Amino acid sequence: MIIEEEKKVEIIDDLTKESNNKNNQFKQVQEENSKSHKHLFWVLGIFFTVFLVILILLFSVFTFYNYKNNTKISTGIYINNINVSKLSKQEAQDKIEEYYQNQLSNDITLVYGDYTSYIKTSEIGLSYDTQSAIDYAYKYGKTNNIFSDNYALFNAIISGVNITPTLNYDKNALQNILTSLSAELPDAVVESGYYIEGQKLIITKGKDGNIIDIEKTLSELEPKLINLGYVNEVIEIKTQKSSPKEIDLNAVYSEVHKDAKNAYYTKDPWMVYPSENGIDFGISLDDAKQIIQTSENECEIPLKVLYPDITTNMIGQEAFPDLLASFSTKYASSNTNRTTNLRLAANKIDGCVLVPGETFSYNSIVGKRTIAAGYKEAAVYENGAVVQGLGGGICQISTTLYNAALLANLEMVELYNHQFVPSYVTAGRDATVVYGVKDFKFKNSRKHAIKITCSVSKGVATFQIWGVKEETEYDVNVYATVTSRTSSYIKSSTYRTLKLNGEVVKNENIINSTYKVH
Repeated sequence: MIIEEEKKVEIIDDLTKESNNKNNQFKQVQEENSKSHKHLFWVLGIFFTVFLVILILLFSVFTFYNYKNNTKISTGIYINNINVSKLSKQEAQDKIEEYYQNQLSNDITLVYGDYTSYIKTSEIGLSYDTQSAIDYAYKYGKTNNIFSDNYALFNAIISGVNITPTLNYDKNALQNILTSLSAELPDAVVESGYYIEGQKLIITKGKDGNIIDIEKTLSELEPKLINLGYVNEVIEIKTQKSSPKEIDLNAVYSEVHKDAKNAYYTKDPWMVYPSENGIDFGISLDDAKQIIQTSENECEIPLKVLYPDITTNMIGQEAFPDLLASFSTKYASSNTNRTTNLRLAANKIDGCVLVPGETFSYNSIVGKRTIAAGYKEAAVYENGAVVQGLGGGICQISTTLYNAALLANLEMVELYNHQFVPSYVTAGRDATVVYGVKDFKFKNSRKHAIKITCSVSKGVATFQIWGVKEETEYDVNVYATVTSRTSSYIKSSTYRTLKLNGEVVKNENIINSTYKVH
């Protein structure tokens, strides 16, 4: 039993020793691990400190660099993809404004199938707020907050910052242009319309077609205006189906119908208001509507002229108190045919009133010389010879009126001399007319209306021009001088001299004439 107890004691001692050895080993391992962890923390601390120092140094260097370049635009800044990095504000402004100015000189190209149209940028007031974009680019990363500024500038360097200038344009003008272009499309809707031809109102019915879809076309166009894509790209016109508006005959009537206006005059101020013819439908509105309903493409509505009760030529002589000029020529009253022609032409002109700025046309007033109009055969110049011709002699009427108009200080508009010097005036004082070929025209260049009166009686043709004398009224003298004479030709020059208080203020060359010698 004693031996067994001793053995147990020995076994317990061995186990205790073994346990102590293991504890000692564990403590050694713990001590070694502790030393290792301390070393690792120390290394990590040094690394973190170095990293932090480096980071602070980089931050400081980056901040110093940005501060040093504070007068320049930062790196990585673009305006509409144009690099403005490291430029001064003025340099960027010069660069951007020159670029945009060049781009704005390009037209906007619109296409629709084979149809092409162009819009000038000036027509829609296209512009860009480049100044605000430059200001933003210059101030980018300069808020005086070091951390947010450095972050923004670092981001610009890495990713870049693109600034788009604000677009400005007249949207209403662009919409109006697109609306007007609708009518030019090859398959455009044809609106109903009308026009007057003689005494007929022609109404044309429209046809279905396409018009420009304004909103869709604008949505296609506007992005390309923002980024200047319109310069190198075309804009596709978007369209939509449309039908013509129904013909509103009541509206057409209100536009066509016009009441006749009587002529009248006032004395304070002294003004003559000419008469005007009116116009009306020749049938009732209901009949006109029936014609439109039964026609397919085009129809005609008859019109009638409404004449005033008092025409301009009917205004009394009291409206023209002053005799401005008078001129007479003699004729052989025994030549009845020629006398008849003179009187017919003169009667057409007698009483004619011209308001300021209005032009008198001899051929328009007298009309074509025909047998139906009562004209007779009399001597005329034709191809260098004197022959019998219808309306012979009426050039004496145009000549007499011409001289009266000259003396009234009226402006000559169209004037021709005869082939030969006529018997009733000297060289340079005549005015020939040939219907449809040569006309005699003058303008009422005075401040007030004038009235022309004439008479053909007892061998004398006389024209008088009446009106109101102006504050400054000139003394008018007309003369013609023969400048050269040969066996074949006579040349002359006609002048009008204006005098005021006896002093010449103007000497005007009216015409240089060349005549054949009989």
